[in-house]
Amino acid sequence: MPLWTCLQCGAQFPDTPAPPGHCVVCEDERQYVNWSGQSFLSRDELAARHRVVWREDDGLTGLALEPGFAIGQRALLIPEPDGCVMWDCIPLATDAAIAHVRALGGLKAIAVSHPHYYGAVADWSAAFGNAPVYLHGDDAAFVTRPHLAIVSWTGDRLAISDDVVLLRTGGHFAGATILHWRTGAEGRGALLTGDIAMVAMDRRHVSFMYSYPNYIPLGAAAVRRIADAVAPLAFDRIYGAWWQKNIADDAKRAFDRSVTRYLAAIA
Repeated sequence: MPLWTCLQCGAQFPDTPAPPGHCVVCEDERQYVNWSGQSFLSRDELAARHRVVWREDDGLTGLALEPGFAIGQRALLIPEPDGCVMWDCIPLATDAAIAHVRALGGLKAIAVSHPHYYGAVADWSAAFGNAPVYLHGDDAAFVTRPHLAIVSWTGDRLAISDDVVLLRTGGHFAGATILHWRTGAEGRGALLTGDIAMVAMDRRHVSFMYSYPNYIPLGAAAVRRIADAVAPLAFDRIYGAWWQKNIADDAKRAFDRSVTRYLAAIA
């Protein structure tokens, strides 16, 4: 029986004889059902139409699908002595991409900012000995393919290592998570935010939304919570969710400036 992937959001579903009847991620008010109707691809169909590519993005290796698929995010690999941490995920794991990641030291863990980027976490985990997949428990209802490697963590902080820490900020989702890489950006510190704090097109600011496609802004209290979580962290770079959507330096001041601007705009 085939595994299925949602054409609109990239979420992977269990192997069943027929495609799922619906997608809980797309039906949520933060996303939307494809205008042509809900549809799914088998994993083989997805692999026949798309390939996984990798390239450097401000000092980290990124992975993405070409041609672009679903939301179009890229995953990032954070190198550690005992293997890489994959931040966010993509909807497909190919033999070539798995071999490339193995050559970089393999995966010791996967961590995802929120349900729009769960993708094929089960496939990536299985390829590396069921590496733990850290998904915040507040978003457990959006897990479309349960797997034994998923760690449904709770609370506001989880240390994967001395240098890699997950922080639940809330905002875009109840369990929305960012990653602080203490030794990133050549030792100055880096923040990996996905679109919890969306890097703007000028790459000098971030912004905040409850729903990007449906244009629902995030309220002041939620933005202040994100800002409070980020305030103690040392970082000079922010990595966003798409290729080159990063703030390469002076990112902490850019973040603080952005919070002030955003709160003034919605006041």
